[in-house]
Amino acid sequence: MNPMSYYERHVFFCLNQRTNGEGCCADHGAQEAFEHCKSRVKAEGLAGAGKVRVNKAGCMDRCAGAPVLVVYPEATWYTYVDHTDIDEIIDAHLAGGRVVERLLLAPDIGR
Repeated sequence: MNPMSYYERHVFFCLNQRTNGEGCCADHGAQEAFEHCKSRVKAEGLAGAGKVRVNKAGCMDRCAGAPVLVVYPEATWYTYVDHTDIDEIIDAHLAGGRVVERLLLAPDIGR
């Protein structure tokens, strides 16, 4: 772990809700995925100082790939469909340090 970092990894879930009819992460179960991730990270003993922090985020301008999350410090962007995908990100990336290639958000996907 970087001695200057309080957490080893920081996970941000976009939970943005748009009211103008444009697509957004909130329309794709982002809140439920966030809650599932936060609870599993705690249950697995991965949460806390020197470990993993799971946070809410507003729009991250990657709406076309919704729903999205990003893991720092690696700056690894993921898209997901359900809790199985979130579990795979937790088990492989957050616990094991291995990127889940099949869930990576293409770098050219924006708003």
